Parts: sequence; structure tokens; C-alpha cells
Amino acid sequence: MKKRTIVGIIVVILAVILVSGCFFTVREDEYACTVRFSKIIDTTGEAGLHFKLPFVDSVKYFTKATQLYDIPPSEVLTSDKQNMTVDCYILWSIGDPKLFYQRLGTTSNAEQRLDALTYNELKTVMGTLAQSDIVNMEDGAKRNEIYNSIATDVDALAQTYGIRVEDVKIKQFDLPESNLNAVYNRMISERNQIAEKYTADGNYEASIIRNNVDKQVNIIVSNAQAEAAKLEAEGEGEYMRMLASAYQTQDQKEFYEFTRALDALKASLTGKEKTVILDKDSKLAQILMGN
Repeated sequence: MKKRTIVGIIVVILAVILVSGCFFTVREDEYACTVRFSKIIDTTGEAGLHFKLPFVDSVKYFTKATQLYDIPPSEVLTSDKQNMTVDCYILWSIGDPKLFYQRLGTTSNAEQRLDALTYNELKTVMGTLAQSDIVNMEDGAKRNEIYNSIATDVDALAQTYGIRVEDVKIKQFDLPESNLNAVYNRMISERNQIAEKYTADGNYEASIIRNNVDKQVNIIVSNAQAEAAKLEAEGEGEYMRMLASAYQTQDQKEFYEFTRALDALKASLTGKEKTVILDKDSKLAQILMGN
């Protein structure tokens, strides 16, 4: 009886092991490849429970998620024979798990292949551009077009390995140490030329403004001088008219001469001494003496 019980337990355990070996689960974020004698017989990306032959089939899992591979910096040569160091990374995912397993098998192999494909594409594209086309102050949209072209070409090449390249991002373009000073000096020279042009343009505009102001000042001064000369002439004319009217009658003439004599006398009374000596024939003396 005990032997039957033990045998029964063993049979149940073997049955559980056998049944459990017939099924495997797949998560929503992964692919599963069923491998039999080193050959893939089935590939699925559908989440849930799936069947396989126990002890014969094995399951290889691959993630569906987008992966990032940071490519080590490498040097490329521009069309004008200038070395540049490119630092970039790739966003990629597995597009065909069966082909990926057959051609590469592991993520590390995939990264090595992506490294080579991307470097070759960078070297090809950068070889058609001059250094000044890459290092400049222009709109970055032009460089983005270059990067998108690189990503498209690398994706086309990577599809033969079951890989889908989603993007290639250039983190930095660096110059070799030997080229840095030359490029910096060129950039400084260009900025100085731009500054000199702005200064010259500013001086030219300032000279135009100064000339216009001087012209307006001269016009205002000329008009003021003309107006002053006109007023002075009118004053002189009025003075001559009044002078002429003063001599129209004998009484007016004598009164005018008298007032002029008084003004002259007043002007002569300076200092502490207020004594005036007049000739007896002087008209002023005659008037003062009542003659």
C-alpha cells in the first residue's frame, strides 16, 4: 500500500512537471521565440499562456521596449580634410525577433552591429560636408535634417538584422585639440568683422543724423538772423522817422536840442565834483540863465 502511495505521488509530481513544461507565459512588453534543436519554430508577441513540447523546446525572450545605446565617441573626416569627434547615441528596438535571433542572438551583438553601422554612416555623411557646414551659427534645423537622414539610412541597414532604429541623436561635435585654437581664432575673426561692420554702419547713420541736425540748425540761425536784421532795419527806420519829425518845427527843434544838451550835461556829471562850467554863449547856459 505504501509503495502504491509513493508511486502515485511520484506520478503526480512527474505529471505536474510535464504539464508545467508544456506551457510558458509571455508578457505584454516582450517577444517569445520557441526554439527546437537550435531552430526557431514559432515566434509570438501576444501576451498570455502558450504551449511548447517539454524537454524539447526552449523559449527565448526579447523585449519590445525601446533601448538606448550610447556609442563611444569616434573621429570622422570632413570633406575639407578636417578631423572631428562625434559623440552620439541610438534609440532602437527589435522589429523582427526571429530574424534578430537568427542574425544576432543577443543585445550585446546588436549593439556592436549598430556601432559599426552608425559609424560608417556618420563617416559617409560627414565626408560630404565641410567643417564650416557643421560648426556654424546658422539655424539648427539644417543640422537636424542631416541627423534625420543618418537615422533613416541606419534604420534601412539595421532591418536586415531584425532591428528598428527609431532615432540617432548627435550629442556633441568636438574638434581635435590641434584644431580647436584655429577654429576659435577663425570664429573670433568673423565676430570681429561683424562688429566692425555694425560699427561702420552705425557711424554712417550717425553722420547722416548729424548732417541733418547741422542743416536744421543753420536754417534756424539764418532765419533768426534775417528776422533780427529785419527788426533792426525797422527800428532804424522808426528812429529816422522820429528824428525827422523832431525837426519839422522850430519849437520841436529847440526842444530836441535842449533835451540832447541835458543828456550831455548829465553824462558829464561824474565823480565827486558836480561843478559845470558853461560858456556864456552856450545855448544851454542861456536857457538855464533864463535868457
